[in-house]
Amino acid sequence: MEGGSPPEMLKEESQPRHVLPTGFEANSLKKSNWGFLVTGIVGGTLVAVYAVATPFVTPALRKVCLPFVPATTKQIENVVKMLRCRRGSLVDIGSGDGRIVIAAAKEGFTAVGYELNPWLVWYARYRAWREGVHGSAKFYISDLWKVTFSQYSNIVIFGVPQMMLQLQKKLELELENDARVIACRFPFPHWTPDHVTGEGIDTVWAYDARTFRGSLVIQM
Repeated sequence: MEGGSPPEMLKEESQPRHVLPTGFEANSLKKSNWGFLVTGIVGGTLVAVYAVATPFVTPALRKVCLPFVPATTKQIENVVKMLRCRRGSLVDIGSGDGRIVIAAAKEGFTAVGYELNPWLVWYARYRAWREGVHGSAKFYISDLWKVTFSQYSNIVIFGVPQMMLQLQKKLELELENDARVIACRFPFPHWTPDHVTGEGIDTVWAYDARTFRGSLVIQM
């Protein structure tokens, strides 16, 4: 037939086409979007947990662990008591959220805190700013074993038994004779304290460098 379509094309045009219902396509699209959303939320949560937990977990994987346990109000009061009539700079070894450093800055000390956990350092800096002592209270992210403490006259440490002997040897080598070391919660194993105040977990021991240097000379 002239002007007509070939028989093959007519057959193809006459065959029914299978078209998916509009509702089915919409449901599939919604499920796909929800899948991407859930995957994104789960992935983001895991990344956030990893970012927050890593600074806390990493120290625990070290040979000597210095966990973060906030100082009590009484411990802070006892530390400040041991600083009376003292001068010079102060350092808090493992400064946590900055409570000791901030309290010392309020007493007129130029105070520095070293802390391995960056989240705690940033929070401590914020607290110092909020308390109005950010000019005299500084915080640094650092491993205490990589810091030299010879420039400080007052050293505060909230330690654990496993580290005290090693830290004792480090401080004996680095501190000047007019320095004072203040230990909280756990005393140094081989030093005789010059002053002790508080009781239980709030006990604070103060060691003057002249005293433990003198005991070293006697022992030798």
